[in-house]
Amino acid sequence: MACHHVPVRTSDSSVSGRGGSVGLGLALLSAVAFGGSGVAAKPLIEAGLDPLHVVWLRVAGAALVMLPLAVRHRALLRRRPGLLAGFGLLAVAGVQACYFAALSRIPVGVALLIEYLAPALVLGWVRFVQKRPVTRAAAVGVVLAVGGLACVVEVWSGLGFDALGLLLALGAACCQVGYFVLSDQGSDAGDEAPDPLGVIAYGLLVGAAVLTVVARPWTMDWSVLGGTASMDGRPVAAVVLLAWIVLVATVVAYITGVVSVRRLSPQVAGVVACLEAVIATVLAWVLLGEHLSAPQIAGGVIVLVGAFIAQSSTPSKGSAQPVASGGPERELSRRGTSA
Repeated sequence: MACHHVPVRTSDSSVSGRGGSVGLGLALLSAVAFGGSGVAAKPLIEAGLDPLHVVWLRVAGAALVMLPLAVRHRALLRRRPGLLAGFGLLAVAGVQACYFAALSRIPVGVALLIEYLAPALVLGWVRFVQKRPVTRAAAVGVVLAVGGLACVVEVWSGLGFDALGLLLALGAACCQVGYFVLSDQGSDAGDEAPDPLGVIAYGLLVGAAVLTVVARPWTMDWSVLGGTASMDGRPVAAVVLLAWIVLVATVVAYITGVVSVRRLSPQVAGVVACLEAVIATVLAWVLLGEHLSAPQIAGGVIVLVGAFIAQSSTPSKGSAQPVASGGPERELSRRGTSA
């Protein structure tokens, strides 16, 4: 997911050889895994679970699976407490809570496309808050993303979707921006880049702790997990959907995303990352019957093109680093990559 602009150390080479092919395959697997989270979560929400409870199940379950990694990288608690707190509060708890809440009101594809406004919002922060110039290409990317989003939400019909759902999806994008900014504040510390898998493990633990207080899982209707949920009229065991969300759409998605970025160039990784929204929209169309109109599909393509341009553009001050780039797990991986 869906979602940074800190100094990175990575190779500028393109995909080549067996390692690049493996990296591309892992990146595609990560995109499919992330893209399938909403398709599996929405039936659980419609079956009677509160969106916050589904988020808690996802994050707490993944945190439990990743606990051995957290123990292995326990030094991070002392070295980078701010980064861990920011990742857990914003990139995990905030993004997931807003995204899943949005799913209960608007189509999966629309929610994720709105979340892809994050790179454009980051550029707005850089330009108007930090007073740093951005490239012309970056500005074009922002315009494209906003224009495409107007088509997705059908502004000409007075917003064709639930307004609160749209605001919640925008909240997910803003949480990503918050993590962008937080990461940037600590990017000049000069210490060794933290292992991304360790940060993800602790981020999930922090997110689970925060969501436990907010979601109050002891009030959840646990009996829903023993029944079935409907995917466009087809019954599916609720526990199977939950297993997919925890093991595939979270644990596998994060791990394959991190490993793939270490084998790919930033440009290739960015292109594959944009496929997440496409995959989510197609899966929602096939499995949930959430059909989008031709203007919405065209708008979605424009959003992705704009987001890609925005996240791959560089500041006009001459820095060779992206202003914003991919999701939290992709940025963390790039930070810890030296070649």
